Amino acid sequence: MTEVLFYHLQNAPLERVLPQLLERSLERGWKAVVKAGGPERLEALNNVLWTYSDDSFLPHGTREDGPPALMPVYLTVEDDCPNGANVLFLVDGAAPAALGDYERCVLMFDGRDEAAVAAAREHWKTIKAEGHDATYWQQSAEGRWEKKA
Repeated sequence: MTEVLFYHLQNAPLERVLPQLLERSLERGWKAVVKAGGPERLEALNNVLWTYSDDSFLPHGTREDGPPALMPVYLTVEDDCPNGANVLFLVDGAAPAALGDYERCVLMFDGRDEAAVAAAREHWKTIKAEGHDATYWQQSAEGRWEKKA
């Protein structure tokens, strides 16, 4: 079964947290898929990953950027895994689909958005019912991640 981590964003935006988590994934030797909730958001995240830091580079791309199988971080709005990724990041309302291709799934949601919190609760119920190992992480005031469930 896939390990599913729910990340409740409260004090830092997705644009700051996602690059850090992707860097950690790559440091482990993993490949990643980032599934966004829509094409506009996908384009915005693509731009963020090019510009989030002056002193590092996060290799990533979309289907338009070349062969997806060669991309360490693949950005999409589809339920595909063309790069053999170990970890799936679901952001901006992207719904989990078949998780069996992944070792880990990270579902990130904005804690200030009531609809996003409600959707995350429903995903939690579904994922637990499917037998996946789910944990819930909440951002502290200092920006650290604390395991809550």
